[in-house]
Amino acid sequence: MTVENPSRTEIGEILKSSKRIAVVGLSTNPDRTSYMVSEAMQNAGYEIIPVNPAAVGEEILGVKAVGSLKDIEGHVDIVNVFRRSEHLLDVAKEAVEIKPDVYWAQLGLQNEEAYDYLKEHGVTTIMDRCIKVEHALTK
Repeated sequence: MTVENPSRTEIGEILKSSKRIAVVGLSTNPDRTSYMVSEAMQNAGYEIIPVNPAAVGEEILGVKAVGSLKDIEGHVDIVNVFRRSEHLLDVAKEAVEIKPDVYWAQLGLQNEEAYDYLKEHGVTTIMDRCIKVEHALTK
């Protein structure tokens, strides 16, 4: 099966109805794309939860980082992933355990095995799209 993203209209609805975004691979470095995109989404009103095992307990964008998705209390609307494509399946398996509404792999990231796994578990999946760009296009 090939990766098939929801339509731009559906993506817009997802972004309008979502509030909490867990960002896997959120860097502590403000010059990194993950930081800039997450900061923009936070400024747009989303709650950002940093997931970075190397920065557990450190504040990123004013929020203490957790080591894994399983360390997050409460429901996560979107798991937004900034990890290389070969890591997407492992993150997908962890994501399925916390039952997010959406699994979102950032621009340039795609993994068919992860996509198939997520679809089998009923998780809406978006790959190779920038959440910040999609937010700007669907406001």
